Amino acid sequence: MSTKPETVAALPFRDLRGMSRFFRLKPKHHQLVGGSLIMLAGSVMVSVLNFGYNMVVARLLGRAAFGQVAAAVTLQLLVSSMTLSHQLVCAKFVAKNITLEQKSHTFRFLLRRSWIIGGSVGVALIATSRQMAEWLHMTSAMPIILLAIGMAFYIPLGVKRGGLQGVCHFRQLSGNFVIETIVKMVAAVVLLKAGFGVSGAAAAISISVIAAYFYPRVPQELRKRPEQGLPVSFAEGIQAVTFFVGQVIINNIDILLVNHFFRPDVAGLYAAISLVGRVLYISSWQVVSAMFPIAAASDSNAKEPLSVIGVPLGFVTLLSLGFVALVGFLPNLVLHVLFGANFRIAGSAAENLLMLRTLATAGYALSVVLMTYEMSRRIANTGWFQLVISGLVVVGITMFHNTLRDVIVVQQVLMVVLFLAVAVPFIRARRSPIRGAA
Repeated sequence: MSTKPETVAALPFRDLRGMSRFFRLKPKHHQLVGGSLIMLAGSVMVSVLNFGYNMVVARLLGRAAFGQVAAAVTLQLLVSSMTLSHQLVCAKFVAKNITLEQKSHTFRFLLRRSWIIGGSVGVALIATSRQMAEWLHMTSAMPIILLAIGMAFYIPLGVKRGGLQGVCHFRQLSGNFVIETIVKMVAAVVLLKAGFGVSGAAAAISISVIAAYFYPRVPQELRKRPEQGLPVSFAEGIQAVTFFVGQVIINNIDILLVNHFFRPDVAGLYAAISLVGRVLYISSWQVVSAMFPIAAASDSNAKEPLSVIGVPLGFVTLLSLGFVALVGFLPNLVLHVLFGANFRIAGSAAENLLMLRTLATAGYALSVVLMTYEMSRRIANTGWFQLVISGLVVVGITMFHNTLRDVIVVQQVLMVVLFLAVAVPFIRARRSPIRGAA
């Protein structure tokens, strides 16, 4: 009995060659999983090195000075709203353009603009350094001035990372983050041992940003002769800036406000607690970075397979559960062993605060997966709602800051509101076609 052609075609594979063809039918899924694993592996190393940097600073400078360094780092992260918005827009339009010449044009256009914005940010930070230092109770404006030098390179670095992300060079992108943290760690050890104190820790950040800008090189795909392609829309830029301003405020403004409202030693303790949440969020963001260009390159009117959002959502859920379990079962290891007995304050219940802060970050990380997926496909309104929530975080902490627990509870409540606001419409949109078909 002969086998009908359609029967053979229906078989997944009959031999090794057929197996390879079968797996190549779904390159998007393989690229998504592979990219996520690469970015996750890089984020593990980045997290370890960042912990090393913070441990060195905390142990050599003490709790009060560590709070000042954390405030300087937070200023860098606030600037990162512009860095990340340029990265997101660059990644999206590099991915959407078809030819390498068009991708190169988008990359070069955004890189030129980023240097203008980066230089302006650096000058603005230097001009207001004294006022910032006074508001944050810092003993000198020099750390902010040193940080400003690196910030001039920070926004162009975002465009470079967006280029790597847009052409799906996840290995080089992950390596770029690792290079930044290695240089920061080594420079911090050298400068702190040399006696430069808080200024040395801030200088290490700027040195690492500059090093990351120059290595690795811009990929060959983006060095082609530029050719006009799909233009970068103003609306996309506004969406990205809105999203990342809200994101950066939610993730970092609490440290600046605590630094302003509380004693330096208490602010230093809170900075250590918040660092765990930052590590969770950074790890989650690496997964999102792998999803974004793959979803963006697709037709925005086509229905994407559930795995395009399901894979990153599953990764981030597992990460969140892992972090919650770690701080739940080994809080002393996370806080006191890493940062030292110097980070214990009688009556502070630091272990409970650590769990509460991690739960708040986990909820936010899941929200970001959904929001970023929507942004990769179209102009979404979730960024504006997130911006409103970020403003409420500032208002809430300003009103309720009798204890560190009050500060964290404000964030927890608002993160639940944000998650429900983005999750419920997403679930409804996924279910509506099924109902219509029925």
